Amino acid sequence: MQPYWMRDFGNPHSEGHPYGWKARQAVEYARSRIAAFLNADDDEIVFTSGATESCNIALRGVAAASRSGDRKRIITLATEHPAVLQTVLWLGNHGYEAVILPVGPDGLLDMVDLEAALGPGTLLVSVMLANNEIGVVQPLAEISHRCRAAGAFLHTDATQAAGRIGIDVDELGVDLLSLSGHKVYGPNGVGGLYIRNRSDMPLEPVATGGAQERGIRPGTIPVPLAVGMGEACAVADDALEEDAKRFAYLGGRLLRELSVEFPDLRVFGHAEQRIPGSLSIGIPGVLGEQLVDAVSGDVAIATGAACASGSPKPSHVLVALGVGREITPTGVRISLGRYTTEDEIDAASRHLRCAVRELTGRG
Repeated sequence: MQPYWMRDFGNPHSEGHPYGWKARQAVEYARSRIAAFLNADDDEIVFTSGATESCNIALRGVAAASRSGDRKRIITLATEHPAVLQTVLWLGNHGYEAVILPVGPDGLLDMVDLEAALGPGTLLVSVMLANNEIGVVQPLAEISHRCRAAGAFLHTDATQAAGRIGIDVDELGVDLLSLSGHKVYGPNGVGGLYIRNRSDMPLEPVATGGAQERGIRPGTIPVPLAVGMGEACAVADDALEEDAKRFAYLGGRLLRELSVEFPDLRVFGHAEQRIPGSLSIGIPGVLGEQLVDAVSGDVAIATGAACASGSPKPSHVLVALGVGREITPTGVRISLGRYTTEDEIDAASRHLRCAVRELTGRG
């Protein structure tokens, strides 16, 4: 990224001089690397500021382009990230029918519920590939099959899944897919939106003021950020298999060490159908916020999504799973990274166990 901060600072949308040409070449190369990461075509990738904007463009854009049609129903899940959930609810207050489907105790969508909700009036379905709090992976290909049969478009927020499991837009059968750069070890402040090339894909820009990114996302592309995201996607693609094995091993090791000492520990979400290296746990009698505070100087964990930090409300994801009122506040989210080591796992386990003992008087 550094040359594009300091030397090659041209505007990629300026076509009249070499500075612009060089910047545009860098952006298009980055776009091609993101496309390869998803098994997409280069012109199916639009740069954004992050997954939240990508989700908004997808949902609001399809809704706006279809406002004169008969399809007004937009379906999503109760466990979605606020970028989707709040947007669907907003659309529900502005002329569309918002349908929020429940999930089972394992966090998975019941296909019977989806079938019952789908119909000739359904415009769009939005289902996360992997949940950002509990890591549960939804059966997107199966969902896509049902959406296509109903004539509905399918969007997925793949932010949490990127770099953890393989993503192939053709195998998933999605029409729109949102990504964020920082989740694949790229920079903050950049993201991507995959838009399937098909003549009947309606998408109206939600912002105006420029023809950049096919007019879908006007504004100058931040070249260094785009370059960084492209590189990060290429690295993640190469490291995917090795990373997944490490995540699974280290996550299993941490869970075993905690479970031995705290046999009443709860793991939220499906035990197997989940991304590796993502744990959502609760220990009865230990408030999640207290545990986070107790280890904050040594271990970085959270009670839920970063966008909800500081909120006094319980996790809407755990509530949607039907976790009891006494258990919901105990939930903490633990994520492993590419550079997490066995020594760090053992240290984290030690700090967490000590903190629980002090908070409960168990030892």
